[in-house]
Amino acid sequence: MGLVLIGGGARSGKSRFALEYAEERYARRGFLATAQALDEEMRERIARHQAERGGGWTTIEEPCEIARAIEDNADKFDVIVVDCLTLWLSNIMLDPGRDTARELAELGKFLERELATDVVVITNEVGCGIVPDNPLAREYRDRAGELNQALARAAREVYWMVFGLALKVKPPAST
Repeated sequence: MGLVLIGGGARSGKSRFALEYAEERYARRGFLATAQALDEEMRERIARHQAERGGGWTTIEEPCEIARAIEDNADKFDVIVVDCLTLWLSNIMLDPGRDTARELAELGKFLERELATDVVVITNEVGCGIVPDNPLAREYRDRAGELNQALARAAREVYWMVFGLALKVKPPAST
């Protein structure tokens, strides 16, 4: 079992590719959603994503405790798709009761070990734009970049999404 990382910018096709990747390879599929329906716009996004998944998926809603959710559900699924890691990071960073550095370290260690199911993690690349103008946004960008690097090292496969196309980064395609 192992980790597959799918990254890219906003609206680059990450979720669509992750769903297709899982549907082509696995019979029992879990979808771990980190989004929270805190406003009308997010409720609409969540409903749209649910409709896109269609049947054949079991949704697990967990905004913060994703390692526990994966562990608790690993025996039920051949794959768990986590959508998305950068939203999870913002959930953690904005919760005053959480120690972000500790949470990041724990998740990194969890995903580096041998898992009982395959896990496909979707993440945003947030460092390709302008430097944010405030400390919280810069901290978020930096932590997301460090987390993405750690997961890319641990992953057996890494894909970069651009314009709806998947570029396989790890292992590199043979030439």
